[in-house]
Amino acid sequence: MTPSFAPFALWWLAPLLLAVILLLMEGASRRERALRGFWFGVGMFTTGTYWLYISVHDFGGVIAPLAVVICGALILLMAAYLAAWGYLSGLVSTGHPVWQFLAVLPASWVGVEWLRGWLFSGFPWLSLGYGQIDGPLAVWAPVLGVHGVSLLVMLGAGALALLLVGPQRGRIAGLSVLAVGAVLTALLSGREWTVPAGAPLEVALVQGGISQDRKWLLEELETTKTLFRNLTLELDKADLIIWPEAAIPALAHEEEEYLRALGELMKARQQELVLGILTFDFGTGEFRNSLLTLGGSTGVYHKRHLVPFGEYFPVPDFVRNVLRLMNLPYTDITPGLDGQRPLLARGVALAPSICYEDAFGTELRDFLPEAGLLINVSNDGWFGDSIAPHQHLQMARFRALESGRFMLRSTNTGITAVIDPLGTVIQQGAQFKAVVVSATVQPRQGATPWVRFGNGPVLTVSILLLLVAGAPIRRLVIRRSP
Repeated sequence: MTPSFAPFALWWLAPLLLAVILLLMEGASRRERALRGFWFGVGMFTTGTYWLYISVHDFGGVIAPLAVVICGALILLMAAYLAAWGYLSGLVSTGHPVWQFLAVLPASWVGVEWLRGWLFSGFPWLSLGYGQIDGPLAVWAPVLGVHGVSLLVMLGAGALALLLVGPQRGRIAGLSVLAVGAVLTALLSGREWTVPAGAPLEVALVQGGISQDRKWLLEELETTKTLFRNLTLELDKADLIIWPEAAIPALAHEEEEYLRALGELMKARQQELVLGILTFDFGTGEFRNSLLTLGGSTGVYHKRHLVPFGEYFPVPDFVRNVLRLMNLPYTDITPGLDGQRPLLARGVALAPSICYEDAFGTELRDFLPEAGLLINVSNDGWFGDSIAPHQHLQMARFRALESGRFMLRSTNTGITAVIDPLGTVIQQGAQFKAVVVSATVQPRQGATPWVRFGNGPVLTVSILLLLVAGAPIRRLVIRRSP
């Protein structure tokens, strides 16, 4: 499954491979379904998220055996979701493969995938819909969101499975699903859900290219400050300049003079600068991962969705003491409050996200349809030269397509990119280098169906599919597994 996602983008693999796993579920007991789903999940998440080891061991400093345990635990947890999918699909027995392949298995997959995106803080990586950003089903993103596209992939897989093993009526049903899907997809192609709003903006995204193993060294601080300032001084034509997450490796109050000088420069040149930096609240003693705007507008956004074991540690005090003794991070960052307002730049409302917040579409949706542009600042340097930055960029592309807006993505080491409302990368910087990515972008207004209704319609359809699957036998039949 992993090659169906970025950077390989073999989107067509997903329905073919899922058709195989659906066939393996046919006729199996609940226990067998759970085991097959579990091992499928182990393979999918081991190959698809191996880069977690790079973050934990290479840059996090955790010893190799413990790093393996940490990464293995997450992989097993993710695989447990697919075990739950297999088991739950076995609870609803219809006695007919059509209902299994076109209702029970697709609907229960989407329910479990949605649950995985928020339960225990959520880990939405490798949701099926993301892999379809370059395929024909991408046109459904602004209508149904990522989970809706996942449902369509599963329905396609179910239709293929019926063509292979179904009875005659089953094959007709499979062909009908594929035909109706193709027609509706063609009708949606080329549809625009949002319209231009106001004048275009010249934007510049600054990438420092500073490797993660050197970023927070004290001796690198002045070099980093000079690098970002000098790159910015060259951008006298840009309306909006964006620096990445924690671009300056210090606390904001420690660099008050530096930030004040930047703000005055931006005002003098009638520009806006958005930059990532850590902030400290002297009143509460809390640290936050923040975005600041400097120039004609001033504002702040505090990251709301923190990374477990990266920005906060849901562990008892004695574990924190162990982390401290091992010279590992152990202090929590405090999440920002819900209900924060969009940032403003040149009169345009910006929907902000920091790091992997752009993987949670419903959180960006909080700023829509008011916001005319999406921005994301991140630091994928934690994952080295792996597939993770490419997967992260793919999710950012999906957010642009879902919302019908440009996404401006500035990162520390790449992949810095400007993404248009169709989810297409129009400008991209090289990884691991100090670069500036510039483009002309058009703020947009209006709401896509997904912005209006969120995941509600897809979850409703999934529930209805499960109910309809039970209709031929008048009720849901719960049977004891052999």
